[in-house]
Amino acid sequence: PGWPAAAGELPAGAAMMEAAPAGRMKAIAAPASLPCDDPGCLVAVDLPRPQPGRRDLLVRVEAVGVNPVDTKVRAGLAADAPPRVLGWDCAGVVEATGEAVSRFRVGDAVWFAGDIGRPGCNAEFVLVDERISGRKPTCLSFAEAAALPLTGLTAWEALFEQLPVAPPGGGGGTDGRSLLILGGAGGVGSIAIQLAQLSGLEVIASASRPESQAWVRRLGARHVVDHQRPLQQQLAAIGHEQVDLIANFSDTDGYWTAMAELIRPRGSVVAIVANRQPLDLNLLRSKSVHFAWEYMFTRSLYNTPDLERQGQILERLANLVEAGELRSTLQRTLTPIDAQRLRQAHAELESGRMIGKLVLSGWG
Repeated sequence: PGWPAAAGELPAGAAMMEAAPAGRMKAIAAPASLPCDDPGCLVAVDLPRPQPGRRDLLVRVEAVGVNPVDTKVRAGLAADAPPRVLGWDCAGVVEATGEAVSRFRVGDAVWFAGDIGRPGCNAEFVLVDERISGRKPTCLSFAEAAALPLTGLTAWEALFEQLPVAPPGGGGGTDGRSLLILGGAGGVGSIAIQLAQLSGLEVIASASRPESQAWVRRLGARHVVDHQRPLQQQLAAIGHEQVDLIANFSDTDGYWTAMAELIRPRGSVVAIVANRQPLDLNLLRSKSVHFAWEYMFTRSLYNTPDLERQGQILERLANLVEAGELRSTLQRTLTPIDAQRLRQAHAELESGRMIGKLVLSGWG
């Protein structure tokens, strides 16, 4: 109800849209569940500029990252669902604050992944609770920063809250246990490799193409295995019949049996991709293996008592970036932010061949 009519597409070759009137803003919305090659899957719209609630920041969006959650929400829109503004990875500047905001002021540069229950950041302005926001690292551009919040939060929570791993501290880690990361070259894997290496874990990352294998090695993986070939023989060849920990950022169903075989007794497994078929947990029973799901939006979705923990994690990540211990995983930037380029970004993500992160920057 009240959704404005979609604006027409830009003429071919146009570099920017007209500025939105005062009190309005440009945005890009998914009006229906359509494939990314359909020009109607993501369209330019004109919306009222939102007003911050008590704990909200109104953020002027400078750059947005693209993640699998964007393509999944777009593809999964119900036939009777209203159009949605997607996008849950943002770097921008605080334009206004709610009356109870205490951590940020107008003009502060911030980064965040946001709340999947609210409109996303594919808009000139977005609202975000200050408790799940962090200050943007001073050494990163807005585009470099927008590549990190969602994947950084997911990787941090997976490793240091769902797995029994201590976060990195001063002087580097000395854990020594083995960690197999499935999907090492993707956005979450690219951050997890760096964080695990800083914590002293022996990182084994999966990647299949020469360029993705080179990427995970540069990020700190000690060993690389090809997830398109049987894993057990490859791990045995590097002296690991079994591993202490597994982080599956790729395909929970596809590697379930392999993970049950490869995990050491009393080991731990974490996964982020929803299963398509029932999982046989009995495969983990005799080894007393701990299995956990990681879903980055849990805290904001259920307004958990520790909601502010995500803001604290973003501050820790910013410190690591500024100390030169964590690098942005930005691989490509598309400019400006518009419907055509966002459709292109969704298509590249759905190809399954992305390395690192893709970001859109600037509204033209």
